[in-house]
Amino acid sequence: MPRSNASSRFMALNDLMNEVKNDPSSFSGEEATENKVLDKVMSLVEDNISEVKNQAVKCLGQLIKIVREHQMESIVDKLIEHSTAKDDELRDIAGLALKTITSELPPDAKIVPKACAKLTPKLLLQAQNPATPPESLIETLSILSILVTRFPNYVSSPDIQPQPLQVLTPLLGHARPAVRKRAIVTFSQFLPFTSAEHFPQVVQTILVPGLAPSANVEQQRTIVQLIGGVGRYSPQKIATALADLVPGVLNACNRDDAELRENSLQTLEVLVLRCPTEITSYLNSILGVSAKLLKYDPNYAGDDDDEDEEMADDDDDEDGGDEYSDDEDTSYKIRRSAANTRPELLTPILKNVSPVLISRFGDREETVKLEVWATYVALLNQVRLTGGAPVRDGDSTVGGKRKRDDDMETEETPYVLLKQQVPSLAKILLKQLRQPKSAPATLQSGFNVLQSLCTVLPGSLSASAPQVVETSRAVLSLSSNSTNYSLHTAVLSFLISDKHPRIAIEAFRVFSALLTALKPVKGQTWPEQVYQQTVTRLSSSDTDAEVREYAENVIRDLWIGATDSVRGKGGREWELLLRTQGKADNAVKVVDRVAREVPDLPAQWISTSIEWVLSVVRRSGRVGRVDALAALDALLRAYGANFPPALPDQLITQLGPYLSTDDIPLLAQALSVHAALLQVAPAQTFPLVEKQVLPTVYQLAPNPLVVGSALDALLAFFVALVEADGQIANHITLNIAASVENKIGTPIAPGNVAKVLRAIVTSQRSVTAGVIAEYAKHIKPGSRATDTRKQLSLLTLGEIGRSIDLSPQGDIFTISLQYFSSESEQLRSASAFAVGNIAIGNAHAFLPLILKSVEKETDKRLLSLHALKEFVTNSSHGQLEHVADQLWAPLFQNSDADDATRNVAASCLGKLTTAAPSRYLPQLQGRLRDPSPSIRATVIAAIRYTFADSAQSYDDFVVAVHRGLLSLVEDQDLKVRQEALSALNTAAKSKPQLIREHLTTLVPRLYNETVIKQELIRTVQMGPWQHKVDDGLEARKTAYETIYTLLETNLARLDINQLLTRLVAGLTDTANDIQTLCHMMVFRLAQLAPGAVAARIVDFTPPLSDAMAGPKVTKDTVKQDLERAQEQQKSALRAITALSKVNTPGTVAKFDELVASVSKGQWANDFQELSDKF
Repeated sequence: MPRSNASSRFMALNDLMNEVKNDPSSFSGEEATENKVLDKVMSLVEDNISEVKNQAVKCLGQLIKIVREHQMESIVDKLIEHSTAKDDELRDIAGLALKTITSELPPDAKIVPKACAKLTPKLLLQAQNPATPPESLIETLSILSILVTRFPNYVSSPDIQPQPLQVLTPLLGHARPAVRKRAIVTFSQFLPFTSAEHFPQVVQTILVPGLAPSANVEQQRTIVQLIGGVGRYSPQKIATALADLVPGVLNACNRDDAELRENSLQTLEVLVLRCPTEITSYLNSILGVSAKLLKYDPNYAGDDDDEDEEMADDDDDEDGGDEYSDDEDTSYKIRRSAANTRPELLTPILKNVSPVLISRFGDREETVKLEVWATYVALLNQVRLTGGAPVRDGDSTVGGKRKRDDDMETEETPYVLLKQQVPSLAKILLKQLRQPKSAPATLQSGFNVLQSLCTVLPGSLSASAPQVVETSRAVLSLSSNSTNYSLHTAVLSFLISDKHPRIAIEAFRVFSALLTALKPVKGQTWPEQVYQQTVTRLSSSDTDAEVREYAENVIRDLWIGATDSVRGKGGREWELLLRTQGKADNAVKVVDRVAREVPDLPAQWISTSIEWVLSVVRRSGRVGRVDALAALDALLRAYGANFPPALPDQLITQLGPYLSTDDIPLLAQALSVHAALLQVAPAQTFPLVEKQVLPTVYQLAPNPLVVGSALDALLAFFVALVEADGQIANHITLNIAASVENKIGTPIAPGNVAKVLRAIVTSQRSVTAGVIAEYAKHIKPGSRATDTRKQLSLLTLGEIGRSIDLSPQGDIFTISLQYFSSESEQLRSASAFAVGNIAIGNAHAFLPLILKSVEKETDKRLLSLHALKEFVTNSSHGQLEHVADQLWAPLFQNSDADDATRNVAASCLGKLTTAAPSRYLPQLQGRLRDPSPSIRATVIAAIRYTFADSAQSYDDFVVAVHRGLLSLVEDQDLKVRQEALSALNTAAKSKPQLIREHLTTLVPRLYNETVIKQELIRTVQMGPWQHKVDDGLEARKTAYETIYTLLETNLARLDINQLLTRLVAGLTDTANDIQTLCHMMVFRLAQLAPGAVAARIVDFTPPLSDAMAGPKVTKDTVKQDLERAQEQQKSALRAITALSKVNTPGTVAKFDELVASVSKGQWANDFQELSDKF
């Protein structure tokens, strides 16, 4: 590193740094050589050239990770010596070097403990030295902050001398404000790691005296800021001292010092966010002082509300703010801070603070005005989330109260209060938006307020519609450039324009919504103008892909909602939509919707569209093919009489490869297209299907992968086939059975074939007798049929017997019942299915036989109950009403044997209850207090099944059951508690309105069930190993699932801060499933309540960091463990991504480190993808 050439010195340092970074072992060698290199680097820290000095600092950042211990000590000693030098440049570069090496030290490096042990005492001694210059003090405190943030365990030891707080406390009274400010932050960061006994001493000796009325203003400023800092970093500690501190902070708000007032409000904001429960008793006082200071502006003679509003409404003084311009005026900071203080009491805020916020909508200070508007948007969002039910159009407001038909006044709800304030809000805000010199950012913020208001209270601006239109038109007349396009986008939430590409997207989106809302649109000219503009956009080769997609959607909505306006335009739009190149995903969906919803489409358009869709099928991927086949299905069904005779052959040939279980959604669409062909062109299609398609479909029918939509399409295909030519029905009923027996050694689903046979019999009644006789002979005693054929026969007879009375062939039911004793589990299950469904066809003849088996034959009771379940599940309510009394008592009498029996009985009882709720719900309610835990569990499970029915016809009866159900959440029996939680979870999903009024009782009990109960954890000996079993896990998991459901259905009734506390506990739960649930809730809450979540990021960070660390691999670790850990990491990553969107960088250093690690490591791509989607 020759000193003669600065460039050579710089490059030598750069080469050394890169070499060490790429291969740390390259520096290891003879110690003398290492010392020589380090001496050279340290000497270059004092170089005359700034670039060389900075490069030497970067090089030290890499070397500090690998040097020997005594070398590290030498580096630290020399840098600390330089940091107190009289030379300003040397002092600054030494401070930068110390910051660099503390920031670059890897958290898990072996040298970290020794580096911290060496560096921390020296820094503390330097901070303690009265001779240390203020600039060096600031750098020293910054380095201490880095150390305590990154390595708290190493720098907070009680053995460190001098102790950090003893050193930092005197600096809180330093003469230099910059030193005091830095000391406040460092003091607050060290405080969480002090002993619990030490904090009361801090409160009584430092904080309380500093808030005393006798304290000078400078001291109070420092202490108020210190309380805010402690609130950020140690909320649990300061929460215990709020009674001593909050009154003093409130009093500080009344002192005649602008900076102190601003600091006090910011500190109150921190305490409200970080100590939400403990601060509750002071919220009204905080509201009062916030509202008072929100109006604070000494440059005006008066501060009352009338004068504020008069100021805002003075149309003759549009430039009056310039008259009061004062560079030294800091009162705007106080008003801005007051606007940011957001207590959680909605109604008091709307009643007392909201009018004050509205009065400051015209604040002369731009920053205050924007803060006020942003605060009001946050308030509107809170009303939307937690304000209860909106005001209905039929409700009227009289004197601030809402009147109902019975003249009974209700309490002032957030929506009622907000609705009362809309006129004054609109008047002041629209006046501000009409100011000629308003900046685009100001105008955009104003329109965001209007948009949020319309989201919360739709139609609330109807009285001001002319003014809104006039203001919007004026804003849209501004030139469309990069500065104004986002403003135009905001305005387009109300009106339509098409100036900028991004604006065009909003314009098309609004047009689509308008066409949908007004359809059918007839006799108006504006759809034609929209059509022309849309075609122009589509015909332009430089149209953005996203703009094109929205333009295509407008074409769709024009054809659906304004058909007469576009039908005779010549089809230019379809020439532009049906492209042979480029992405066609959205265009396919457009064609699909038009084909399904527009009647009497031209045959030429259908034919052209089919050809284009087939080309899309050939060149698209899997998802594109599914959508294309769905569009093809719609197009075929849109054909009238002029069906092209050659089309079936063309389609069947091209669709052949998709009749496979390789892609189930694609198979479902392919079958659906074949069914459509058989329906619209049976004569041309049937011979081709019989020859080319049917053999393949025979093999697909018994495949267990054919479920859901694919099975529905399969049934529709066979129905269409037999309706196209009824003579083939007999052949199918025989040949399809062979497809089951030919599947030797592969999984089969005989139930699919049974459903096909039922669909054929239902469509072609002429084959019924033959099918029954054919399949009945296989189950008769002495039959030589295989078990597979017998199983298929039982399932088929059950499917057919559900709709056809088989009592004339009475031996079928009796023989089916005998299979309860079969050695084959598949035959026993199929016989229960057959018996239950055959009984539906003639309950009078067959149901008593099932009940007799339930009561008399103990060994067959479970199968008999399964048969009853089939009967109850598949019967109509009308059928059940006539037999419910016969079933009720036997089901209860046989419900306490074991879990399997109880679950079957409960499902039957639940279905019976929905058939006659007025008769049976009171009976269930009466049994909730039964002495038998099994009966109580059965009753709760039955009630849960009633909740699953979304019908509202019996809601009035269900309400009475809730109180008894809530009490069982605390039942002594664990199984009963778990069933009660599961029932409430179902109720929260399907009938949230019924449990809303009980949440104040339910939620604390739910939270109690989320706590790990040590008494429910037992140790089980498994060979030489001991395994812990948590019997309370299922109940705990169900509790968290219920909380997640309430989050989606009843968020307005939940205390967000209590919920977040339980989520923090859930993130450390021993069960991965619970951790995953909590990750999902954190992700959701980050969207619904970002402010509250952001305040708790410091609590979320440690468990999320642990989750991302992955499992500890031992000799017993197996592949499944690694896969589960990876899934857990992906779940945690979603939560981290959501939190990163609401976090302010620099607020929680540990979280910033976590985000940095996931954004650069193995999860970088996943994190980026999630961030883009959030």
